[in-house]
Amino acid sequence: MKIRILSTESLGARGLCCVVETRDRRILIDPGIALGGIRRSLPPHPFQIAVGASLRERIVAEFPLATDIVFSHYHGDHVPLVEANPYQLSLGRVAPMLRGRAVWGPAADDPSGRMRGRREALREASGMDLDAAPGMTAGPMRFSAPVPHGRTTDRLGSVMMTRVEEDGDVFVHASDVQLLDRATVERIIEWKPRTVLASGPPLYRTGGDPGLSSRAWDNALLLAGTAETFVLDHHLLRSPEGVRWLAVLASRAEGRIVTAAEFMGRPMRFLEAWRSEIYRDLPVPDGWHEAYARGEANTAPFRRWRNWEADEEDGPERPETARAGKEGAGRGEA
Repeated sequence: MKIRILSTESLGARGLCCVVETRDRRILIDPGIALGGIRRSLPPHPFQIAVGASLRERIVAEFPLATDIVFSHYHGDHVPLVEANPYQLSLGRVAPMLRGRAVWGPAADDPSGRMRGRREALREASGMDLDAAPGMTAGPMRFSAPVPHGRTTDRLGSVMMTRVEEDGDVFVHASDVQLLDRATVERIIEWKPRTVLASGPPLYRTGGDPGLSSRAWDNALLLAGTAETFVLDHHLLRSPEGVRWLAVLASRAEGRIVTAAEFMGRPMRFLEAWRSEIYRDLPVPDGWHEAYARGEANTAPFRRWRNWEADEEDGPERPETARAGKEGAGRGEA
C-alpha cells in the first residue's frame, strides 16, 4: 500500500486530501482545497494563493487516475464546489472525470440544505448514488457509520471515516474528527491501523470549552500508542498555538506523531498560521485580491518567501471562478 498526502495545512492549504494505492485500486479521498477566510484581519496572501494553486493542480491530476473517489463530508475544503471561490476547486473543472469511477460518500445531514445541495451536485456529476457508503465494505475499503465532526455540540454535522487494508497493512483516513470524541477514537483503534491521518483540534476557536485541548491531548496520546504512524494535521495547524501544541505532543507521545509534510518528506509550511508574517515580509497592494479574482493580477511578484518558492511544476495557476476577492475568501471552507 502506498499513501500520498496531496494537500493539508502543513503543506500550505486547508483540506485533508490523500491518495491510497493498492494493487487493484487508486483511492482519492477528500479532493477539495481552501485557503481559509480572514485571519488576523487579512485575506490569504498571494504567496499562499500560489502554493494553494499548485496543490490544487496535484489534486486535479489525480482524478483521471483514480478508481475510487471518497468524500468524508461536504465542506468546501473537502469537495469540489459549484460555488467555488477563486481559491477552491470548482466542480465544473473535474465533473467529466467523475464519470466512470466509483464515488463514495455519506448522506448530507445539514438541515439548511447547503450540504445536501453539494451532495446532489456530486451525484449528478458522477451518476453515482452517494448515500450507499456509510457502514459498507467495498474491496479493500470499509466506511464507518457517521461520527461527529469535532464535538457533538458543534452542530457541524458528521463525517465518514475510511479504512483501507491490504496484506494486513491498515490505513485510516479520519478526516475532521478533531480527536474530540472518545468513542470515535476507540472506533479507529478497533480498526487496528498502522497509519492514521486525522484532523487535530481547532485550538484557534475553542468555543468557550476549556477542556477541548486536554480532551484532544488525551485522545491523541491514546491513538499514538496504537498506530505505528499518526499523521495529525488540518484544523490544528491553522494557528501558532496549534503548531506549538503539536510539537510538544509529539515529543511526549510513545508512538510516532508527524505532520503531513513530515510524512511526505516536504517542508512544513503553516501558511495560515504565519499569515501575518508573510504580509509583513511581502506587502500586498490594496485591491490586489479583487484584481486577482477578475483575472487582472497574478502571484508572479510573490512566488518566493524567505527560502521557499511556490511550487510551479504542477501546472499553471488558474483562479477557479471570476468572483470573490476579500469577501469570497472570507466565506471559509464550510
